[in-house]
Amino acid sequence: MEKWFGVSINSLLAVTISAIGIYIAIIIFTRIAGKRSFSKMSSFDFAMTVAIGSIIASTLLYASVSLLQGIVGLGAVYILQISAAYLRRYAWFQKAIDNTPLMLMDREKILYKNLKKARVTEGDLRSKLREANVVELSQVRAVVFETTGDISVLHTSNEDQQLENWLIKDVSRS
Repeated sequence: MEKWFGVSINSLLAVTISAIGIYIAIIIFTRIAGKRSFSKMSSFDFAMTVAIGSIIASTLLYASVSLLQGIVGLGAVYILQISAAYLRRYAWFQKAIDNTPLMLMDREKILYKNLKKARVTEGDLRSKLREANVVELSQVRAVVFETTGDISVLHTSNEDQQLENWLIKDVSRS
């Protein structure tokens, strides 16, 4: 019980110095790698964000992980992110690490097979339609389950307006 509440000045100083060092390292690495380091454009990007958070926490809170080890770990993750961003230019690599967006609704038609594939319920779908201020299903042009796990609702109140094919170019319909 004493360990839960006991704190030494040395341990507080070590955490503070580590926090400052890790903070500076993140700023430097992010300036080098770019803002994509913290984006959610793909599942790989999301994993990067989680990995960075884990490295930060480990460096700050575990005495067994030194500041230098934390900075080297961060550097390795950033190098992987930069490498992946570069290799994404090749279709084979992009296909290997990125999910494919999946169509959940095609106009008013709900694609139940795709809902099941994406593990999205009808309730989740209704919620996203409400968030997008859809008041009639006839307004929906497409609902897409994005590579990040987000759901995009493409809609309009103009009955005659069509969806440009470019917007759904890479979206899987099945």
